[in-house]
Amino acid sequence: MISAMPLRKRLAALLIVGVNPSGPAAALAAVRTEQVGGIFLGGNATQLLVGDALGPVRAAADLPLTVAVDDEGGRVQRIDALDGDLPSARAMAATSTDAQVRALAEQRGGQLRAHGVTLDFAPVVDVSDQPDGAVIGDRSFSADPATATRYAGAFAAGLRDAGLLPVLKHFPGHGRADGDSHAGPVSTPPLDQLRTADLEPYRRLPGQGEVAVMVGHMTVPGLTDGAPASLSPATYRLLRTDLRFDGLTITDDLGSMRAVSARYDLPEAVLAALKSGADTPFWSSGTRLTPVLDRLVSAATTGELPPDRITDALRRVLRAKSAC
Repeated sequence: MISAMPLRKRLAALLIVGVNPSGPAAALAAVRTEQVGGIFLGGNATQLLVGDALGPVRAAADLPLTVAVDDEGGRVQRIDALDGDLPSARAMAATSTDAQVRALAEQRGGQLRAHGVTLDFAPVVDVSDQPDGAVIGDRSFSADPATATRYAGAFAAGLRDAGLLPVLKHFPGHGRADGDSHAGPVSTPPLDQLRTADLEPYRRLPGQGEVAVMVGHMTVPGLTDGAPASLSPATYRLLRTDLRFDGLTITDDLGSMRAVSARYDLPEAVLAALKSGADTPFWSSGTRLTPVLDRLVSAATTGELPPDRITDALRRVLRAKSAC
């Protein structure tokens, strides 16, 4: 399948880009024009999730189309206007057993599937005792690694039960970082400290069932040498070699989070992510798709982006879609 795909189409199939969820026009343009691998629906509009609005978009895709949202519960959810409120991770852990959380996630996952969603950027597996309203805060199940792992695992299992691919985030751990990567550069504790707590969910949960991993934009002393984790080859080596994860990796938003956007032009950030080891670069605005792909094609043509790296990423993307 991969060898039969033109180069530009191979590269486009790796991408998830944001589209306007108030109607199908932007999604249709991205899929028809460039055959992007996935679309992301953010914001509060839900028109693209109602009825068969996604039908023409799927029909325009040559490969199965990934439809992604970030529906964690609490402050971050996308179908509350359609299907009701989902509690925050911290509230779920405080009031429910892990079996109840799994059942709640399965119910929510079924609702998402009914709206055409295939991938949820959840659960948050960050270990954090931040105040509720902080950047992670009540999005974290617990400050205790074992508790966070147990509840996040239950939520991920519920999504899988409903037929969705869960995404563990934000690797290698945003819960104890010194700021908000939406607003600017942030740093975590050193890698040796992350190993004792923040990496625990990534060590245990992939063995329980299929998941993807979202890589965040934090700098990690002892690992990333000052670069955002999402653009650092050492981050992906840690995940692939030390933690033996062979599933799909997705970057956090490369276009609107200033930990990356203040330092890298979008096409260069997308290229750097792929070169570093990401399988699926993601940006929520969906803008500049053509310049991004032009840059990737140029890099692949000259060898700056090695062909094996493209094939390696595309194998994981196609496997996650059950496309082969």
